[in-house]
Amino acid sequence: MFRQVTKSASLFWLFLVAFIASHPTHLLACNIPVFRYALERWNPDTTKVLIFYDGSLRKEDEALVGRFEMETTARGGMTNAEVIRMDVSGGIGERERLCWNKIQKDAKVNFPYVAVQFSLSNNRLVTPWHGPLSESSLQLLRESPARHELAKRFLTGHSVVWLLVKSNDDTKNRNAKELLEAELSILEKKIKLPDGIGLPGSELYSEVPLLVKFSILELDPKDPKEQLLVKLFQGFESIQSDEPLLVPVFGKGRALEVLTASQVDGPLVSDLTMFLCGACSCQVKERNPGFDLWMSVDWNRELFGESGDVPEAVSTLARKSSTPKTLVIPPGKSK
Repeated sequence: MFRQVTKSASLFWLFLVAFIASHPTHLLACNIPVFRYALERWNPDTTKVLIFYDGSLRKEDEALVGRFEMETTARGGMTNAEVIRMDVSGGIGERERLCWNKIQKDAKVNFPYVAVQFSLSNNRLVTPWHGPLSESSLQLLRESPARHELAKRFLTGHSVVWLLVKSNDDTKNRNAKELLEAELSILEKKIKLPDGIGLPGSELYSEVPLLVKFSILELDPKDPKEQLLVKLFQGFESIQSDEPLLVPVFGKGRALEVLTASQVDGPLVSDLTMFLCGACSCQVKERNPGFDLWMSVDWNRELFGESGDVPEAVSTLARKSSTPKTLVIPPGKSK
């Protein structure tokens, strides 16, 4: 379904890796590793949650949607989602209308109905999941054991977590895991973090340990609690049931790429991992490859303390504390 997206994303990160490899680290604007820069400085993109209904919502559905809205970051909550109400009997946007028309072809619809859209590069949206509105469906969408585990690992210092979406072929699953384990074990010993971390312009803001640490997290595609992630990842290629998927995730739950096991070898694992552990050459998130997962985590509070206030860079504070001095200029001589 998203084959073209995946190919273009692959070309982009290959270009980016080549760019970084050809530029000495001392010329880069920031020496913080990409994975740590993303964790402390990039806000996750918002997942769109479309609520389709005809005319109006029933009282109990309105209350359910209202409670969910209060959990979103737009309302001061901690889930990076945006609720968008779509009255199909009124005027809705062209994109939303196309989404609704496709849903009606794919499934039998009873109102109210929910569709989840993720943002990819170049302002593209994909809709990996849709289904009836209910308390249980919203709970499964906003949280899952795998996403809890991802957050836990990133907040305890894991640099990159490789998600392994298992297939029906145990041999291929085992081979994919063994390949990752072998390569990541070598990379943990081989990779050295950039010099200059902690200097002005390359400050660390949180107390999360800065480590070169990689791990693997396996996903069972049949697990009902993980269907949002599974459907999202499986949508990137015409996947057969016997093909495992590998997804490197970093920062606040940003997936760098979705790869089939047959696409992955040792050098590719190394290239992607080296990029994520290298100095952050482009500090603008939108110019970097990847897409953000839906995570229900109060990242700022977890990273920066009870207040959740993001610290200012030391170099910025130093500039603010320096007050201008008045100099007395002696009068010049005159005839």
